[in-house]
Amino acid sequence: MLSRQIVRWISAATLLVASAATFAQQAPDQLVKQVSSEVLDAAKADKSIQAGDVQKVSALVEAKVMPHVNFQRMTASAVGRYWRQATPEQQKKLQDEFKTLLVRTYSGALAQVRDQTVQLKPMRSTPADTEVIVRTEIRGKGDPIQLDYRLEKAADGWKIYDVNVLGVWLVENYRNSFAQEIGAGGIDGLIAKLIERNKSAGGGKS
Repeated sequence: MLSRQIVRWISAATLLVASAATFAQQAPDQLVKQVSSEVLDAAKADKSIQAGDVQKVSALVEAKVMPHVNFQRMTASAVGRYWRQATPEQQKKLQDEFKTLLVRTYSGALAQVRDQTVQLKPMRSTPADTEVIVRTEIRGKGDPIQLDYRLEKAADGWKIYDVNVLGVWLVENYRNSFAQEIGAGGIDGLIAKLIERNKSAGGGKS
């Protein structure tokens, strides 16, 4: 089981890859480097984000991050084989609650941003690749945080669909816990658990 701090950084990493339309055709590693640095810089300069202002973080995520994440693929992968058993309404609820969970966790991670910087590692890929892994380190006080991003090439640019921190992939980590919840209470049981978790984490949705 991951520590709360590591889970925060996993979720933060998932949402850290943001980009404006002008970055859509940028090489994936340079995209990660540029826009994640900009998000860190924005967090350093905004005291309300550092304080964990969920509304402000949500606005940042909706405007800049979510358009560059294949969130349906991420949620479907986390739910695993049960995704196809879910109704369209259940799938929408799962995406909504999973996103709220990550945004609230992201708020906690951004509140800890002070002097971190992003460093790229060499990337092994070819121009023909449609899926790549971008490896980075978040450096600041303490040990570097290892972050690996999985991105896919879509018609409108590169999109992230999974992230690895310290050897653990986000989707796989949530898939294991989600499977337990579904086994105990079905799809609706998982949705109810996510709603409960989100409310306890932030006092309800903003």
